Amino acid sequence: MCGILGLLLHDPSVDAAPDICEGLSLLQHRGQDACGIVTCGPKGRFFQCKANGMVRDVFDEKAISKLIGGMGVGHVRYPTAGSSNHAEAQPFYVNSPYGIVFAHNGNLIDGPSLLQYMDATAHRHINTSSDSELLLNLFANNLQQTGKFRINEDDIFNAIGGLMKQCTGAYACVAMLAGFGIIAFRDPNGIRPVGVASRRSNSGKDYLFASESIVADALGFSEWEDVKPGEAVIITRSGVSRKRVAEHATFAPDIFEFVYFARPDSVLDGISVYRSRMAMGDALAVEVDKVLKQHGITVDVVIPVPDTSRVAALNLAQKLSLPYREGFIKNRYVGRTFIMPGQQMRRKNVRRKLNAMALEFSGKNVLLVDDSIVRGTTSKEIIQMAKDVGAKKVIVASCAPPIRYSNVYGIDMPSRTELVAYGRTTQEIAEAIGADLVVFQTLPDLVASVRQFNPSIPTFDCSVFTGEYVTGGVTEEYLRQLELLRADNVKHKLTANSREDKGEGSVVNGFHDRETMVASSGPINRADDTVGLHNTWNVS
Repeated sequence: MCGILGLLLHDPSVDAAPDICEGLSLLQHRGQDACGIVTCGPKGRFFQCKANGMVRDVFDEKAISKLIGGMGVGHVRYPTAGSSNHAEAQPFYVNSPYGIVFAHNGNLIDGPSLLQYMDATAHRHINTSSDSELLLNLFANNLQQTGKFRINEDDIFNAIGGLMKQCTGAYACVAMLAGFGIIAFRDPNGIRPVGVASRRSNSGKDYLFASESIVADALGFSEWEDVKPGEAVIITRSGVSRKRVAEHATFAPDIFEFVYFARPDSVLDGISVYRSRMAMGDALAVEVDKVLKQHGITVDVVIPVPDTSRVAALNLAQKLSLPYREGFIKNRYVGRTFIMPGQQMRRKNVRRKLNAMALEFSGKNVLLVDDSIVRGTTSKEIIQMAKDVGAKKVIVASCAPPIRYSNVYGIDMPSRTELVAYGRTTQEIAEAIGADLVVFQTLPDLVASVRQFNPSIPTFDCSVFTGEYVTGGVTEEYLRQLELLRADNVKHKLTANSREDKGEGSVVNGFHDRETMVASSGPINRADDTVGLHNTWNVS
C-alpha cells in the first residue's frame, strides 16, 4: 500500500512542504518503507527530498526548509511489485514534456507489455521496476504527442484518458506540472482511494488531494469529495476542472481498505471506516454465537488484537453481552508487522510489539478478535502468548473471511502458499495457528457491513477472498510470476544484490528484477539512486 498527497496553495509565496509533511505523517500507516516530497517553486523549479524511512526520520526542519514552493506532491510507500531500493522512493520525475512529478498508489497487471511499449515504441527509458514510473511515462508520452509549446486542461484530460485505455490495474495518482498545477485521477474501477478538498486562505482557496479524508480534517480542509472512478481533476490557481475520461466500468473499491488499511477516522467513498468496522463487529457477533453453540463452547472475555480490530471487538462484545478487556498492551514504537518485509522479522516483532497481561487471560476461555488472518504468523504468536499466560481456550474471530488469493491491486499479499487459509479448511487453519477454534466473517456479511453506508456502490473488490479480479486480465501465469517477484526469499536476495551495487540486472519471464529495467536500456544510472532530480536528503 501507499499514501499519496498533492497540495496547491493559492499564495505561491507560502511553502507547501510543512503541510505536505504533516499530511504524510497522517498517512504513515499506508507505508513505512520510504517517503518523499517534491515541491514546485519560482520559475517552475522542482525541489526534492526522498529516502527510505519514516516521515519523522526523513523530514526534519532542515530538510523541509529546502523544499521551496507553494505546491507539491508527497508519497509514503510500502513496496508491492517493486523493491526496497532507495531509487524507488516516490514521487518520480520526468523533465520532458513540461516537467512532471508523479505519485501513485496501486499496481498494474500489464507491466511487461507496457515496458515493451515504452522501449520499442515510445523510446522512453524506465529507470526502476516500479509501475509508478511506468504510469508517469505513459502520461508523459501522451502529453508529448500534442506537440504543443504549452498545453491546456483538455490536453491533459486527453492524455489521462489515453493512459486509462493503455493500462490495466488499480491506480490512484497525483501529478504536478511545473508552473501549471496539480492533477489527480483514479482508475475506471475506483479500486484505490483518492479525494479532493479545499480550504479558505487569506488570498483565496487552497486545494488538497489525499488518499484518505483524515488528511483534510487535520489540515483544516473541508468539502471533501472522492475522485470518481475514471475521473481526472486538474487544479490550477485559476480554478478546478473535472472530467470523466474513461469508459464506464464497474465501481468496485477495495473492501480491504475498510477491513484493515484505512484509518478509522477516515471516510472513503462516502463510507465511514469507523462505522463499517462497528457493523463488522455486529455481524461477526451473530456468526460467533452460532459457531460457539455448535461446538458447545462458552467464552469468558472478548479481547481485541490491537489496534485495527478494537472497534469491531467492542461491538461484538456488547452484542453478545460479554466483558470486553484490553488484554494486550502495545509498544507503539514498533511498526505494523503485516507490512514488515520478512517473515522472520514479523515473528520477532510480534512479541516486541505486544505484551499479554496474565490478569485477563489466566484460567479463561478467551475470544480474540482480529481484523483478518493473512499469513497467520502474527496470529500464531499471539495465541501462544495468550496460552503462555494461562488462557484455557483461545478462540479467534476474524472480521474478514479467509484470505486465500493474491492481491494484484497494490497490497503486498505475496504468495498464495504463504497465506494460511490457502488450501486449508477452517479447522485446519485453527490447527495451523494453534487456536482451539476459528470463526470467520462470511463474505456477504462483510460486504453488507460496508455497503449499507453507501448503497450506490454496486460491488467491492473482494479478490483476496474470491479470486475474482474485477479488471480481468489476471491469468494463472501472471499470478505465478507475481508470486515469484514478491516472495520474501526473493526480496531478501534482491536487497542483498542492491547492497552490492551491481548497476545492472536481469529479466526473468517478462518480470524485471527490482534492481534493473528493460534489458535493452543498459545499466541503471546509479549516481545518487534518484530519478532526474537532485535529492536533498541527508545533504549538509
